Amino acid sequence: MEETERIEPARRRGRAAASNPSGRFEPYRHVIVADGWDREEEPTPLRTEVTEERPRRVLTTNDSPDVGFDVSLNPYRGCEHGCIYCFARPGHAWLGLSPGLDFETRLIARPQAPEVLGRELAARGYVPRVIAIGTYTDPYQPIERDRRIMRRLLEVLSAHDHPVAITTKGMLIERDIDLLAPMAAKGLVHVGLSVTTLDPATARAMEPRVPSPARRLLVLRRLAGAGIPVRVMVAPVVPALTDHEIEAILAAAAESGAKAAGLIVLRLPAEVAPLFRDWLAERFPDRAARVMNRVRELHGGRDYDPAWGRRMTGQGEWARLLAARFDLACRRLGLARALPPLRTDLFRVPGGSGSQLSLF
Repeated sequence: MEETERIEPARRRGRAAASNPSGRFEPYRHVIVADGWDREEEPTPLRTEVTEERPRRVLTTNDSPDVGFDVSLNPYRGCEHGCIYCFARPGHAWLGLSPGLDFETRLIARPQAPEVLGRELAARGYVPRVIAIGTYTDPYQPIERDRRIMRRLLEVLSAHDHPVAITTKGMLIERDIDLLAPMAAKGLVHVGLSVTTLDPATARAMEPRVPSPARRLLVLRRLAGAGIPVRVMVAPVVPALTDHEIEAILAAAAESGAKAAGLIVLRLPAEVAPLFRDWLAERFPDRAARVMNRVRELHGGRDYDPAWGRRMTGQGEWARLLAARFDLACRRLGLARALPPLRTDLFRVPGGSGSQLSLF
């Protein structure tokens, strides 16, 4: 990534990416160059912009054998949390936007998603399966505070007694405990809460707009206290940066009420790899080479190996040692690999077919 593509630090304060490279589908590459004219005005910080999309369908399916869901839903595209390692960044390239700073600052909301979901659930012949939300971008990112799309989605799912598995780093999920707790009592909801590090400085650099690690553990405690099953996700594990914290994260999560745990190693698909390397060089120059050497060891000599069965776990001796440490700590702390299955037999269409619009 060339130096001319970097955005000056004053403009990107509170953001993780250092640049805004063109997506891989764009016919032209845009770079910033010095033209010799000195600017006297103060640099304008990058602001979050939100546009809206009207979806025709919101439920998507996948047949990947190494993920624990086959139906998912995303209320937002892009994510203001701005995690530098986010594997969803390349998705912005499909929209003609950059996987860099655009991913963090140019977001797309889907305000009609709850109504569309209601129609899909009420369709003749619909067969309920667990819907995963938050597997791509976080449904509880900061703009959810005002948009409230995720809350309305939960209202639809609750009205149908439909199972849902939520993944998040956001504290806004606490707002919806009044909906989640009754669903949990029926066996209709799981929450996966991601904790990447316990060090607040590392977290702030790597996940600039995510609640602090201590705040996330408090969210976990409050969800567990309300009877909502929570699985802590040690994800992603960044070698030579956060891997030494696995046992400490699991212990803190167990003490806060987690019932299960999962682990995913760092993966750097497509445009994520150069963005992450650039971030490392700026934030952790003393260990950048070591981190990337270990990443390549995990992925067969490449920045990323997309092969099913290896992309989440890595390969080689170090990957096996990582898995052994994780399994040992989980057994010691009483953390299961997975939460109990959610129920699908309670699903119903309120008032019978054709009455769905009464929900809105």
